[in-house]
Amino acid sequence: MYFRIIRNDISKSKLITLTTMIFVAAAAMLVSLAAILVIHLSGALDTLMTQARTPHFMQMHSGEIDTARLTSFAEKNNHVDEFQVLEFLNMDGAQIILGDSSLASSVQDNGFSMQSDKFDYLLDLDGNIIKVSDGELYVPISYMRDNTTKVGDQAVISGKEFTIAGFLRDSQMNSSLSASKRFLVSEHDYAEIRGLGSIEYLIEFRLKDLSMLGAFETAYASAGLEANGPTVTYTLFKMINALSDGMMIAVILLISALVVVISFMCIRFTLLAKIEDDYREIGVMKAIGLRVSDIKKIYLAKYAAIAAAGSILGFALSIMFKGMLLENIRLYMGESDNSSLAFVLGLIGILLVFLAIIAYVNRVLKRFRKISAAEAIRFGSSQEKSTGAKRFSLSGNRLFSTNIFLGIKDVLARNRLYITMLAVLVISAFIIIVPQNLYNTISSKSFIQYMGIGSYDMRIDIQQADHISEKTAEIVKTMHSDKTISKFAVLTTKTFKAKMEDGSEENIKIELGDHSIFPIEYSVGRAPSSEDEIALSAINADELSKKVGDVITLVIQGKEKNLSVSGIYSDITNGGKTAKAVFTDNSADLMWSIICAELSDKSLVDGKVSEYANRFDFAKVSDIDEFVTQTFGSTISSVKMASNAAIAVALIITLLVTLLFMKMLVAKDRYSIAVMKAFGFTNSDITAQYVSRSVFVLIVGIVLGTLLANTAGELLAGAVISSFGASTFHFVVNPLSAYLLSPLLMIGTALIATIMGTLGAGQIKISENIKE
Repeated sequence: MYFRIIRNDISKSKLITLTTMIFVAAAAMLVSLAAILVIHLSGALDTLMTQARTPHFMQMHSGEIDTARLTSFAEKNNHVDEFQVLEFLNMDGAQIILGDSSLASSVQDNGFSMQSDKFDYLLDLDGNIIKVSDGELYVPISYMRDNTTKVGDQAVISGKEFTIAGFLRDSQMNSSLSASKRFLVSEHDYAEIRGLGSIEYLIEFRLKDLSMLGAFETAYASAGLEANGPTVTYTLFKMINALSDGMMIAVILLISALVVVISFMCIRFTLLAKIEDDYREIGVMKAIGLRVSDIKKIYLAKYAAIAAAGSILGFALSIMFKGMLLENIRLYMGESDNSSLAFVLGLIGILLVFLAIIAYVNRVLKRFRKISAAEAIRFGSSQEKSTGAKRFSLSGNRLFSTNIFLGIKDVLARNRLYITMLAVLVISAFIIIVPQNLYNTISSKSFIQYMGIGSYDMRIDIQQADHISEKTAEIVKTMHSDKTISKFAVLTTKTFKAKMEDGSEENIKIELGDHSIFPIEYSVGRAPSSEDEIALSAINADELSKKVGDVITLVIQGKEKNLSVSGIYSDITNGGKTAKAVFTDNSADLMWSIICAELSDKSLVDGKVSEYANRFDFAKVSDIDEFVTQTFGSTISSVKMASNAAIAVALIITLLVTLLFMKMLVAKDRYSIAVMKAFGFTNSDITAQYVSRSVFVLIVGIVLGTLLANTAGELLAGAVISSFGASTFHFVVNPLSAYLLSPLLMIGTALIATIMGTLGAGQIKISENIKE
């Protein structure tokens, strides 16, 4: 019996049934995709780091190294399981030619390594440890991704020719957020090119118990071992590798949660519209003695069938689209060992959506108890009471035409009816604007403020070189006489010992120089201005348990120096652990130097970058825009993909919801439409009234959605960004896109849906709907 009722009912309302099923399928697909992507990302990342045997602690170091002392420390420390020192041969990008492409413009620290014997292996695209032969070169996977080169191309490294034999996965340096990239050559070839670059050492440890990492870091710092370079831990390696795809998944999770909410609202729309259509029949069924539970079963059976069909379709779509979304994860990290678990969790997600829909439909159907059989048979529709717009009278209207006035008045009078549609449109606007704003923010030049960097045009890095001070002075002298440079600043980074509350000492990297020339934004406090002040990055402040006004003690040449914390800022460079100060120091070794410059004419940036790169071949010269693009390119690409998908999803939602709502209204307003027709209103007048209702609700929805996107949306995005060191986060909004194009797209979509949804109003006959 139920099957026949469902079949007949679906055949009479094909559009509403199809629309409802589409929403269920969309919700199920997104929930399933989110589950599958999260499991695949975590599984692939774990597999990569297990296969590569990623170090738990790595200290990069430039300069002299005492391997015997390091070995002695490793042997005596109870936490250490394995220890090794690898060489990383830094080479200027101009010396590296891959096929037809030079890496002269690369902002990465490109270098060459041999395969490790113990751990930290470089892997091929099948996850195997690479065994490289003489004359072969294995290239970081990022240069395959951006089509710089391909297998079989010839590479020229400082005049020596190689054949590109393949691409490598590097569990440390895969991500574009990693400042360095490793190329793999044989031991024989490495020995031949070793003198053509500068050596940096990777001092690596694997621990017996990863939970003891904090204690080991303290022990390493207290031992006063080599530390002239960034310190990176296993946790940070995982975070950097997961970030690009993780942000895309975070956007999909947000959209999927909102689409599930919208799906429930749309099911409520369709259910109420169906109840409105069947109002008289429901009254008859109640009048002849059918129990409410029996009537509910008829509707519940139909929606169970729709939910089941939608869920199955959603799961099939998630399987279809997962390959495209997993492409980047598979390329950079390989296959996950959790594929079967991902499949099961995807199914569980689908099942939860199905059960939630059934429970929600059952709840909505409780309104059957409130339907009066006599009223339903007499009027054929529910009788609503107006709750607002009592002072909004047609005789006092001077602003709008009659049809527009009546449309707006209806919204205000029956505001409870329209609140669901408003909520859906607010969420749709939110879905469009938040991913757009996130994309605009991370792709904008101002995003460098989250890297602890001020706003300037050209950046010159001097590192992994001898006599850094003299080379810095040489560039500064040139800049003083360069009239195209309006201002510049020199910032030098050194490592100092910071005294902890328990008496132990930890290394802290401090950037010294005038931080007022190219200021950054501080989440709390301000930049250091006197020699007894220091500013800390957000992660450093958290780890050191310091806030503005607290005192941090440095140990310099055996003497203690107290500095007051003047401010806390966002920074995602060097593991997010940085500090800024203005005091002068001649005791500590110089780790690296950065010269920042602003040009009087922005059009000269490209030429000036080339000029300084050619003149000072020991330095890395970057256009700051190119620096941001290359560093965040993969992340920007992932978020852009999610943003475009969000726009498409939101517009489809707007179209379907508006169409459903208008159909429900027309069904509900049959009596009112018949009365208006009796008074002489034409079909176009009635359509105009419904369009004005739709546009009025839409405008309010867009305004509220935009406000929500720029408040709650900014907080959500900020929570993601802050997880890797950016404590203060503000959207960079493209006004043309967010406040003009997106609303116009939504309005256009809603107008089309409204016109389609009100076509049935013209078929309502006066004689059939005005009855005593």
